Amino acid sequence: MKKIIRISFILMCLLPCLTGCRPKEKNTVVVFAAGSVITPMKAIEQAFEAENPDIDLQMEYHGSIQVIRHVTELKEPIDVVITADHALIPTLMYAVTNTETNQPYADWYIRFATNHLAVAYTDASRYQDEVNSENWYEVLSRPDVKVGIADPRFDAAGYRSFMVVKLAEEYYGDPDIFFDFFAGEFRSPVKTNDEDGLQVIHIPEIVETKPNSHIIMRGASIQLIALLESGDLDYAFEYESVIAQHDLNLVHLPDQLNMGEAAYQDYYDDVEVRLDFQRFQSVNPVFKGERIGYGITIPTNSSHQEDAERFISYLLGEKGRAIMLEYQHPLFEPAYGNNYDNIPASLKDYVVPEPND
Repeated sequence: MKKIIRISFILMCLLPCLTGCRPKEKNTVVVFAAGSVITPMKAIEQAFEAENPDIDLQMEYHGSIQVIRHVTELKEPIDVVITADHALIPTLMYAVTNTETNQPYADWYIRFATNHLAVAYTDASRYQDEVNSENWYEVLSRPDVKVGIADPRFDAAGYRSFMVVKLAEEYYGDPDIFFDFFAGEFRSPVKTNDEDGLQVIHIPEIVETKPNSHIIMRGASIQLIALLESGDLDYAFEYESVIAQHDLNLVHLPDQLNMGEAAYQDYYDDVEVRLDFQRFQSVNPVFKGERIGYGITIPTNSSHQEDAERFISYLLGEKGRAIMLEYQHPLFEPAYGNNYDNIPASLKDYVVPEPND
């Protein structure tokens, strides 16, 4: 009997410790991001969770347009959105009302990173020994050359690739570059027209290449990397940071074409991409030529607002920026805040208001 009492006493003494020592349940923060930031974001995820053991980041990657569709149309509970085109956030989130809350899906964003578009290739690519910054469009137009482009209906790199080819006509003084590149490659043609100097590219509802086309399309630009590495592609339009992260060869595009230089914003302004169909439930976006800017925001229906702010603070802070630069992804210094007054107070130290905001 004494033995039973002694054991019971010991258990009573240990009970507070046992219950207090249980692992604290983690808060899950869901982050949907553009595929072009996979490599640095994986490193940031690991570093952030090591310093914030109460948070479990769940990262998922898609083309930038698809990232936003998961929020606004598929109604998934997402806490942080990162796109490769900051302009998608006001176009597809500010302008769309959540019927459950009667609020827009976002009312601010931070433009924190940039990039340059380039042409990626490998040592096994056809004509790799002759391609350069002056003849790339001619080499990539050859019918025996397989070229990868992201789907412009889902991925910012996709519609920017079409812009680059169109802008190349003015830069190289050859009005047939776009036609030579894309004519006869799609079941429904991609058309262009000139509106008082503005070059408009019209994307049809079905963007499907014909059999034996030299153009190969995927939903996200990051999906083209494996095809390059396997030899199924000779070239692909990719961001320079992604090309460097995968140790691929690249053709640097002139600053007037790479969509990454502030000095040539007026040049980029000469082109835009329009979807010739109602792709989204409530908006029909126009993608304008402008300097590449990555945007980040917290959807207004996030259920983990404070934890999402902690993640963005880490990303925009010294440690997160160091990781981005380690993986050769260029950043704005400082970052820019759109609708600055709506930005959470915890994040304002990292940003300045967008010009003309």
